[in-house]
Amino acid sequence: MKNTTGSIEVITGSMFCGKTDELIRRLRRATIARQQVQVFKPAIDNRFALEKVTSHAGSEYAAQPVPNARMILERLNTPTTVVGIDEAQFFDDAIIPLAQQLADRGVRVIIAGLDTDFRGEPFGPMPVLMAKADLVDKLHAICMVCGGLACRSQRLVNGKPARRDDPVVIVGAAELYEARCRAHHEVPSR
Repeated sequence: MKNTTGSIEVITGSMFCGKTDELIRRLRRATIARQQVQVFKPAIDNRFALEKVTSHAGSEYAAQPVPNARMILERLNTPTTVVGIDEAQFFDDAIIPLAQQLADRGVRVIIAGLDTDFRGEPFGPMPVLMAKADLVDKLHAICMVCGGLACRSQRLVNGKPARRDDPVVIVGAAELYEARCRAHHEVPSR
């Protein structure tokens, strides 16, 4: 069945909650349904393979790294009916009207990204994307302190919580971050 109605789907949550795995699952299903799929990621995300979205669990899907949201439109092929976007929190606010424009054209836009930064504050364009989405799925990881549901990304510097005034964007994985619940998430001031 051909996708005739555009939409915006947002997959969000803390680090290590399975956002990219869920994005890849949806993209694979769209591919099985013979839909034309294109995937994009911010060029800043070079943790794993440059031309793939890769989950912490090891799932992969071919993707085009782009320096900004406008480049997605420039690289979009005419027959594309499904657009996947990983790590959307790293894109500029131009990702918001871009997602709306694609959905209005009948494209299914599937976006994955962190809802909050290491301080627990709304991250980049994600809050607006979630508000404008047709569907939002907030996933949870496991707290590395208590084993409960984790909804925060704890940045660590030399094994201790990063301070509130540290830079917001530092791309990393398990060497810099761990999932924490609200009670165990710490953001000390100087």
